[in-house]
Amino acid sequence: QVQLVESGGGLVQAGGSLRLSCAASGSIFSINVMAWYRQAPGKQRELVARINAGGSTIYADSVKGRHTISKDNAKNTVYLQMNSLKPEDTAVYYCYVQSNGFRISWGQGTQVTVSS
Repeated sequence: QVQLVESGGGLVQAGGSLRLSCAASGSIFSINVMAWYRQAPGKQRELVARINAGGSTIYADSVKGRHTISKDNAKNTVYLQMNSLKPEDTAVYYCYVQSNGFRISWGQGTQVTVSS
C-alpha cells in the first residue's frame, strides 16, 4: 500500500506564492508518474501538472509559466511551486502517484485559497 501526505496549502493574496509538497511512502518499488490535480467547488477535478520518471512535464494551459512541478526521487516527493497566484487557482489540490506499474494513489487534498 502507498500513502501520500500533502502539505503546503493555505490562504494567500492574489499575486502571491505557495509551495505544495507530497511525500509518498509504503510499498514503493518504482514511481512512473507524479502529478497534481485540483478541484474547485462545482467543477470537475482537473490536471494541473504532471512529471514522469524521466522528468518530462506537462502543464495545464491555465498554469503554464506560473507553476512549476518538480520531484525528489530520493524522498519520493513531488512539489508544486505556484507563483503569481490568481483567485481562479482557488481549489482543493490533490497529489496523484502512479507506482509499481499501474497502482494509482491519491492524497487527501489540501486547500488553496487565493483572495483578490
